[in-house]
Amino acid sequence: MQQYKQDFIRFMAESGVLLFGEFTLKSGRRAPYFINTGRYRTGTQAKRLGEFYAACYLENKLTAKTLVGPAYKGIPLAVSTAIALAGQGVEVGFCFDRKEVKDHGEGGLFVGAELRAGDEVCLIEDVMTSGKALREILPKLRAEAEVRATDMIISVDRQERGEGERSAAEEAFEQFGVRVHPIVTMDEIVQALEEGTIPGREYLPAMRAYRAQYGA
Repeated sequence: MQQYKQDFIRFMAESGVLLFGEFTLKSGRRAPYFINTGRYRTGTQAKRLGEFYAACYLENKLTAKTLVGPAYKGIPLAVSTAIALAGQGVEVGFCFDRKEVKDHGEGGLFVGAELRAGDEVCLIEDVMTSGKALREILPKLRAEAEVRATDMIISVDRQERGEGERSAAEEAFEQFGVRVHPIVTMDEIVQALEEGTIPGREYLPAMRAYRAQYGA
């Protein structure tokens, strides 16, 4: 496992973002672990988080010049990533959707960088379980402008089945042409537990059982 991936898993655990126990996910599944990006609460955490996302953007040689952060958790993720990329000499814009269309002032559904037909955009999200969040944001984007949503960066790919037997990440590419780039995967989190990179070895049986039930 690459060093920055190990560092990111430690960062999530130390920030109280990577949690182990029993959780009900947005998809309705009961999982032995949970990624709660709402627990990033300081400027230092936001700075480091953006650096990890930027590292993933650069490692995968992405070229999108607009980052889209779906409300609400995607908003600070997109902003911190754009700031970190600027520090690397890569200038990108960012925007995010409102939960409701603004009917006064400048109006519209999106705030930030203007979306234009033909623009290549990269979505910035926290985790991918079933792909539900992606299916919700894509129609909003296409209603705003005929952009090309080519890539998506997420903190963790849970490597679970989406609506069918394939993983949500595989479905994202097959159905929408969106390539999903995780900073880390569930397999890498399990590996970190096995190697003692983070505490929580007692949760390994539950992690493996969950993977056997929902893994793709």
